[in-house]
Amino acid sequence: MTTTEQILTLAGALGVSGGEDGAVEAARRMLAPLGACERAPLGSLLCRIKPVPASGEHVMLTAHIDSVGMIVTYIDDDGFLRVSNVGGIDRALLLAAQVTVHTAKGDLPGVVCTVPPHLNSDDTRLPKIEDISIDVGLSAGKAREKIAPGDRVTFCCEARELMNGRVSARAADDRAGCAAVILAAQKLAEQELSCGLTVALTTLEEVGGQGAATAANILSPTHAIAVDVSFGHAPDCPRAKCGEMGGGPMVGVAPVIDNGMSSRLREVAVREKIPFQVEVMGGNTGTDVDGIAVSGAGVRCALVSIPQRYMHTPVEIVHVSDVEATAELIAAYVADAFGGAR
Repeated sequence: MTTTEQILTLAGALGVSGGEDGAVEAARRMLAPLGACERAPLGSLLCRIKPVPASGEHVMLTAHIDSVGMIVTYIDDDGFLRVSNVGGIDRALLLAAQVTVHTAKGDLPGVVCTVPPHLNSDDTRLPKIEDISIDVGLSAGKAREKIAPGDRVTFCCEARELMNGRVSARAADDRAGCAAVILAAQKLAEQELSCGLTVALTTLEEVGGQGAATAANILSPTHAIAVDVSFGHAPDCPRAKCGEMGGGPMVGVAPVIDNGMSSRLREVAVREKIPFQVEVMGGNTGTDVDGIAVSGAGVRCALVSIPQRYMHTPVEIVHVSDVEATAELIAAYVADAFGGAR
């Protein structure tokens, strides 16, 4: 499976926060050849690739596998669905969007209701998510037979390959990160390391990071390298706050990030001629690192981010070369820091 195919497979699987089973199963099939896989109580996928040696050193490679979406809150007497957001949804996308309602009895197509422009006196106001309705073409009775409160809703958008090495998908955040972690684990699985090595593809990042914090408590790593996405430059986005697509992974620097790990990542990148960028954050990172770092007695953490355009939309875009460079950098760092006999 090529990197592009891996990203498309992962991003095409269902995995709205709290309902990540489809995405987890897709990832499990990729990780199973590397080690024993298990689900944590909150659903995160754990794959133990190398046992923890007597020294106790243990590296956790992690990315979150959940994605943003919506959740059905109730069905009104006309059969229209009311919803709430799961994670941060760009409200500009809502009106007249095609959606899929994922139910226990199968997927149902629907559209977000909108007022025709002829009848709309204010076309500048963005709707709140709790104010929208979804039309699935059913009466209230039929809708209630097929759909239950709590069912997840996603935007309809095919994960697909674009020109010039790019991939577009609704869940590139953070399935591109999951792909990079799996690729790095595949590179490291056959190497002799002086540390334990575990992959954790975590749930619930988009709604608070509970999956990562609890996974870290289960695994008790001494070091963690988290992979997420960050802002890739696009029109109207401030260049100073964005990475360049195709420019390589963005190595994080922040108060909660371990300075030694961050510095060593950059040194390894220079030595191995792996393209990279630097992302500086003055406070929390807004990623799973914030929870992992304070789990147990504390975990030394590094953050490597993949530049991505159009975050939290159905058309998120990443460059495949950035995913591959992220995996290459992580594998090279672990081999440099923990290579050799146990």
